[in-house]
Amino acid sequence: MKQLFYLLLLTSVLSSCSKLFSDFAIQQTDTVVPAEAVFAVEVEDADQVIWEIDGNQYTDKTTAHRFIKSGKHEVTLTVQKGKKTTTKSKDIFFTAPEACLVELSTPQGNMLIELYEETPIHRDNFVKLAEESFYDGLLFHRVINGFMIQGGDPKSKEAGQNVQLGGGGPGYQLEAEFDERFAHVKGALAAARTGDQVNPEKKSSGSQFYIVHGKSVTDSQLKRMENSKGITYTEAVKETYLEDGGTPFLDGDYTVFGRVIEGLDVIDKIANVKTGRSDRPSEDVKMNIVVIK
Repeated sequence: MKQLFYLLLLTSVLSSCSKLFSDFAIQQTDTVVPAEAVFAVEVEDADQVIWEIDGNQYTDKTTAHRFIKSGKHEVTLTVQKGKKTTTKSKDIFFTAPEACLVELSTPQGNMLIELYEETPIHRDNFVKLAEESFYDGLLFHRVINGFMIQGGDPKSKEAGQNVQLGGGGPGYQLEAEFDERFAHVKGALAAARTGDQVNPEKKSSGSQFYIVHGKSVTDSQLKRMENSKGITYTEAVKETYLEDGGTPFLDGDYTVFGRVIEGLDVIDKIANVKTGRSDRPSEDVKMNIVVIK
């Protein structure tokens, strides 16, 4: 009886000293940012799990995280069961994209935008402002369904509903960079500007931009644009216009310096919000822009 008591006591001690391992598996389908990876706990009987990834916390046993910065990222998992807690960290690596990309986030969703290397003045300025957090918290202050969504006025940050917007900027303009390969197809990113009367050189605003929503376009419309504006559309541009629509009447007058390559549906959602005076959304549509690198 005494031996049995010692055996039961020994078993109890061994059980209470057993380790709870915070191990997890990583499923990484792409190594170039932006990319998503999935993390799954390999401990079935955990009471609670806490993931820490890029300053974010998750508590699901299987979770996903979107990475927008290249390099090494540390992923830490903490597992709790009863009074026991163990932690394990692993590194995950990503490389930068070849193209210049930015991610524009809104309450309606995110858009991934490619900035064209053929328009370096506008590309470099947009990247500079984004990295300075210039655009964070600004509004899409002018929204016209079937036309475009416009933002980038620094006066729109925390602006009251009765404030007239659209006249603000960083205090400088940019030289126009027209390229017939880049047209006002749906999703095109272009620079806003003042009118020809005061701006005959068609210089761009230093910060305000618009993203084309547009309407259906026909082949005859494109031919009229070519004849009236002296434009020669590439076959690729024609195909995109006919498939996605756009606003070809703006071609040759405003600099197109990028295009939405993921999230065209987000443009639709913003274009369909209720608007009031001066085409401003009745509920603020705020933006944040991050450079993918």
